Amino acid sequence: MKTTNLIIFFSIVFAIFALINFYIFIRGWQALPQGSAIRKIYLILFLIAFLSFIGGRILERYYYSAFSDILIWIGSFWFAAILYFFLIVIFLDVLRTINASTPLYPSFATFDYARTKQIVLFLSVLIVSVILVYGFYNAKNPKIQKLEFSIPKNSGELKELNIVMISDMHLGTIISNSRLTNIIDKANSLNPDIVLLAGDIVDEDLGPVIRNNLGETLKNFKSKYGTYGITGNHEYIGGVEEACEYLNAHGVNMLRDSSVKIDNAFYIIGREDRDINRFAGKKRKSLEELVRQTDKNCPLILMNHQPFDLDESVKNDIDLQLSGHTHHGQLFPLNFITSMVFELSTGYLKKGQTHFYVSTGAGTWGPPVRIGNTPEIVNIKLKFGN
Repeated sequence: MKTTNLIIFFSIVFAIFALINFYIFIRGWQALPQGSAIRKIYLILFLIAFLSFIGGRILERYYYSAFSDILIWIGSFWFAAILYFFLIVIFLDVLRTINASTPLYPSFATFDYARTKQIVLFLSVLIVSVILVYGFYNAKNPKIQKLEFSIPKNSGELKELNIVMISDMHLGTIISNSRLTNIIDKANSLNPDIVLLAGDIVDEDLGPVIRNNLGETLKNFKSKYGTYGITGNHEYIGGVEEACEYLNAHGVNMLRDSSVKIDNAFYIIGREDRDINRFAGKKRKSLEELVRQTDKNCPLILMNHQPFDLDESVKNDIDLQLSGHTHHGQLFPLNFITSMVFELSTGYLKKGQTHFYVSTGAGTWGPPVRIGNTPEIVNIKLKFGN
C-alpha cells in the first residue's frame, strides 16, 4: 500500500511538472531565432534545470557530494522559476489571443515581431531573476510572531507559559546547519519555557540531516521543559520511523498520537500526521480518544500538523491548537489556493473557546524562496486561570 501510493503520488506530480516545463520551453524556443546557436544553449540549460532536482536527489542517495548538492540547489530554485515563467507565459498567450480578434499591440511591437519576442523573453528572465533573489533573501530571515492568550483553566502553581512554536523547518540539503542555527538562536533569545515543533521537521530524505549532523544542532534548543515535536507529511514521505528515532535521539521528544502532562500543570497532545494512511497504510487515533487520556480541567495544547477539521478541536475542548503545513502557499499567488483549501491558511482564529494558530513555517519546501509571506518563529505567552 505504502509503495503503491508513493508511486502514484510522485507520478502525478512529475507528470504535471513535465507538462508545465514543456509549455514554458516551447514558448521560449519560439522566441529565439531559428537555426541560431543560442537555441542549442537554451536547450541545454533548460534540460539541466528540468532534470537537476531529480538527478540530485537520486545521486545523493548513492553518492553524496558537492555536485549532488549543486544539482538540488539548481532544481530547487527552478521550482520557483517555473511558477513565475508559467504565469508570464499564460498572460502573454491570453494577450496574444485577445490581440488576434481585437488588435491592441502598439505599432513598435509589431514592426519587428521577431525582435519583440526576444526582448519579451529577456525581460521575462530578468523579472523572474529579481523575484528569486528577493524571495531567497526573504526566506532566510524568519520574523518573530508574538501572541498572548488567556486560558481560564487551573494549572496549579503555573500562571504563565512562554511557548516557542516552530513548524515546517524541512531540514536537509537546503535548510542545513547555518539556517537551523539562525532559527535556534532566535528561538533561544525568547527564553522559552517549552519549544514545540509542529511537524515537517525534516524534509523527505533523512540522509542529508545525518551527514550534516543536524541532530547535534537541534540539541541547542534551550527551554525549561524541553523540546517536543510531531510528525508531518514529510516525515512520512521520507520514512517516519527512521526520522522519529533520529529526532528522539537528538533531544526532540516526538509525540505520536500521545500526550504528556508537564509540571503537573498542562498537557501537550501530539497527533500523528493525517497522511499516515496514505503513506503508511495506518489509521491515526481520533482526537476524542487522545483527549480521554487527559484531565480536561487542565489546559490542553494540541499540535496537529495539517489544520483540517478545526471543529473537532472545539468539540473536544482543546484550548490551543498549533499547526503548520500550509506555508500560506509559500509562493504568491499560491496563497489563494491554500486559503480555499483550509479554513485557516495562516494566522490566528478563535472558535468557541479554542484558540488556533497556523504558522507560515520557518523553512521552505522545494524552492528556497518565499514570495508574499514571511517565514516565522511563533512566540506565544499563555496566561492561566480566571
